[in-house]
Amino acid sequence: MIHDLDIALVRTFVAIVETGGLTSAGRVVGRTQPAVTHQIKRLEATLGRPLFGQDRRHLTLTPDGEIFLEYARAILRFNDEARARFGAPEIQGRVTLGVPDLYAAYLLPQLLRRFARAHPHVEIEMRCMRSVHLYEAMQRDELDLVIATRQPDQMTGTVVRWEPLTWVAGPHDRPETEEVVPLAVLPPGSVYRQRTLEALGRVGRRWTITSFSESLAGLQAAVFAGLAVSVFPRCAVQPGMRCPGTQDGLPDLPAIELVLHRRPMGLSAAAEHLGDFVERELAQVSAFHTTAIVGGSPPLPPHLGMARV
Repeated sequence: MIHDLDIALVRTFVAIVETGGLTSAGRVVGRTQPAVTHQIKRLEATLGRPLFGQDRRHLTLTPDGEIFLEYARAILRFNDEARARFGAPEIQGRVTLGVPDLYAAYLLPQLLRRFARAHPHVEIEMRCMRSVHLYEAMQRDELDLVIATRQPDQMTGTVVRWEPLTWVAGPHDRPETEEVVPLAVLPPGSVYRQRTLEALGRVGRRWTITSFSESLAGLQAAVFAGLAVSVFPRCAVQPGMRCPGTQDGLPDLPAIELVLHRRPMGLSAAAEHLGDFVERELAQVSAFHTTAIVGGSPPLPPHLGMARV
């Protein structure tokens, strides 16, 4: 018979997975390495299953550990949501949040749903546009909060997430094998576009822009039509897309920074709470899209030692 789970043990387990080691997890949960090891032994004893392999110097999840990880994250999510809902003072008001459409579509739905549960009297107005335009709107003092891709000339704001970039292509055509790589990109000024062209230049691959769009939907259309390859954040990779890589002659891509900006003066309590929530939650969202990808590189499974994503 399995007894009720100790939430502290569950939190330590998730911290080990997300930081990649016992010592680093101990810093997160405020415990020594021996105490962390003892907690994991208690959790495994409660479940009656080993969660990690026997080599504690190179930790890997067992099949049961991978399954439990999903439950553990859900347990912590609901626990933290309940604490936020009943532990925080009742707040109300209206917050104007600026965010690019791709982040709004792929990173924010569950986050905003949880915030709405905790703070049902806060109204959130979202304005979706490219990061460069969000910075302009922020300078005009039109937005309370902005989540955007770090621009080369912008060093303000708080980094809330490192998002890996990946090459994407359609399931059947292989445009990445052409001598001159056809690209689908965002307009000039896009950090994604800049990183793409810089990476190809470093390895000497010739390229041509065959399609560009203001939106991710336009790039998806070009990709699925087999007209070009593109570069997406890993969170936006869709079923049916391939992720070609170095084996196809394409260069590695750097991660990009997602930055949270707050209106410098006159920020309401509702906006402060949403900003704190976004800052905390975005760092916990898995950077690896778990939907099956046809061909190319498969999605990365939950594992340890994932660095700076």
